[in-house]
Amino acid sequence: MYLELRFHGRGGQGAVTAATILARAALLEGKWAQAIPNFGAERRGAPVEVYARVSDAPIQVHSSVERPDVVVVLDYELLKMVDVTRGLKEGGTVVINSPVNTSPIQGYKTYCVNATKIAKELGLVVSGWPTVNTAMLGALSKATNVVSVESITKAISEYFTSPALAKANGEAALRSFNEARLC
Repeated sequence: MYLELRFHGRGGQGAVTAATILARAALLEGKWAQAIPNFGAERRGAPVEVYARVSDAPIQVHSSVERPDVVVVLDYELLKMVDVTRGLKEGGTVVINSPVNTSPIQGYKTYCVNATKIAKELGLVVSGWPTVNTAMLGALSKATNVVSVESITKAISEYFTSPALAKANGEAALRSFNEARLC
């Protein structure tokens, strides 16, 4: 198994943290992984891209992901601003944080979850912005099984030093895993 992923989010939504936690979850399962941030001087709210790779074997490539197998969209509004399917492999998977009933993106397996609602209900809001990253990891696990949701929640508990934050973020991943659906 070799999977390349691209996360689309806004500064402050936790896309970099999501890729880092995903990589840690993969390592917990004995897989190889990379998390590659790609941003400049963007400020909170500006579009960002982050890349990740997960493999059963050592990863030889150390660059941005140009032809992802999976795209994770942390903000539904980015669908109107950014070509999130740019380079996405034919038949690839798109996982969208969507507050509304979203139509599938033609040619791709499309999963949706209202990660914003989940984050707000669990108090995962920073400076008025819902932090949807861990919820989206639960949906990613459901959509791709790249790593188990159990490994994601374990990686979350290792990443967050605050027990309350670890618990809320773990709950966000589990809820999203259970609520994610094909669009």
